Amino acid sequence: MALMLDAQEAPAGTARRRPSPPAWMVVALACAGQFLVVLDVSVVNVALPSMRTGLGLSEQGLQWVVNAYAIAFAGFMLLGGRAGDLFGRKRMFLVGLTLFTLASLAGGLAQEGWQLLLARAVQGLGAAVLAPSTLTIVTEAVPEGAARARAIATWTAVGAGGGAAGGFVGGVLVDLLSWRWVLLINVPVGAVVLAGALAWLAESRAGDGRRLDLPGALLVTGGLATLAYGISQTEAEGWAATATLVPLTVGLLLIALFLLVEARTRAPLMPLGLLRLRSVSSANVGMFLSGSAMFCMWFFMTLYAQNVLGYTPLEAGFALVPSSLAVVLGSKLAPRLMHRLGSRAVAVLGTLVAVAGFAWQSTMTADGAYLTAIMFPGILMMLGAGLAGTPLASVATSGAAPEEAGLVSGMINTSRTMGGSLGLAVMSTIAASRAGGSTSPEALTEGYALAFRTGTAVLLVGALLMWLWLPRKVADQH
Repeated sequence: MALMLDAQEAPAGTARRRPSPPAWMVVALACAGQFLVVLDVSVVNVALPSMRTGLGLSEQGLQWVVNAYAIAFAGFMLLGGRAGDLFGRKRMFLVGLTLFTLASLAGGLAQEGWQLLLARAVQGLGAAVLAPSTLTIVTEAVPEGAARARAIATWTAVGAGGGAAGGFVGGVLVDLLSWRWVLLINVPVGAVVLAGALAWLAESRAGDGRRLDLPGALLVTGGLATLAYGISQTEAEGWAATATLVPLTVGLLLIALFLLVEARTRAPLMPLGLLRLRSVSSANVGMFLSGSAMFCMWFFMTLYAQNVLGYTPLEAGFALVPSSLAVVLGSKLAPRLMHRLGSRAVAVLGTLVAVAGFAWQSTMTADGAYLTAIMFPGILMMLGAGLAGTPLASVATSGAAPEEAGLVSGMINTSRTMGGSLGLAVMSTIAASRAGGSTSPEALTEGYALAFRTGTAVLLVGALLMWLWLPRKVADQH
């Protein structure tokens, strides 16, 4: 009766609005989408040996199972961020998640190596459309201030936890089912998140009618992929071989052409003027360097655990659980420390903690004990990653105008993933060159250790740049 009275008393022609969902529900849905796309960067790592056996992949093919996803993810993320600004964040969230879920199904059913690599690339494209919208949805759902800092910390923790949990989740699925389930598991989860997003997310956009810069997206993606391929060729052909020099040169030319197009087009994918903002440029460079080391950590740790120490996929997954918890802890601690110390100091502190972990890990041996060869250095590496990620993301997005929010979110994700994909190509080549083609535990350990020493040096450079370049206060943009 009360409902009838309410309806009768409502003004004519007025539609009853469904109450807005609580902010935590919106944040949870956005974080679920972010968790899925970041999880798939690393979840395949423990499944690589099984994939190689099942589909007859080469060593280079294994690297591309990871890089096909990462490069498409990084290369099209700026386009995804701009598409969210122009056409709606909810719409791009749904489109990206649908594409990601269908590609996961195709990859899980692949019968040939090329089918798996193609599915991974399409997965990366879907992730690139989805991921920028997740951070923008979070920042729009929560008002600026301490609450937003906590929400961004949750988003960072979930994203970092997705990367960290990949080894554990992949190990469980490979041991109990098969390698195919590291991809097929995304199908039911993606369907549930899609249903929730359709029901609860509100549409938002800040578009001005400008067209998407598709040529820019194709150029930057093609440049990244060609560069990564050229780097991977150095192991077998050497740096001076034609098979190496040609793709490296073409990749650099495509990146240069991308910058030229961005400088001249009316609606650039990456307005170069944004890089004049100190907060945007410094945070993105910091995230690029951090990602180039952190991305490789999971790849080499899972290979070390299985190929050298003889762990099963499930044991390798369990071995990385403390690291997974550490990255979440670091991400949740970061806002409290930022309030006391400032974003710049926390970013540098986190990077230095990660440096200690990388340096420790570089002392690994072929008969290492779990506590000192995996657990404690892994905790330090990922605690540092969690501490550094939140202030870098916060600094990068703090100075963005509303109409550029999706783009800047895409840039910070792109920097991390682009650094990771190129870093993996470089680190894999370094490790393989040191191993010299031998598959003995001792030779593999020497290669992995050199990769971690290289990561230590990269992070030290990153910490120095962050201290000198990041603004002392978020409001300091110039």
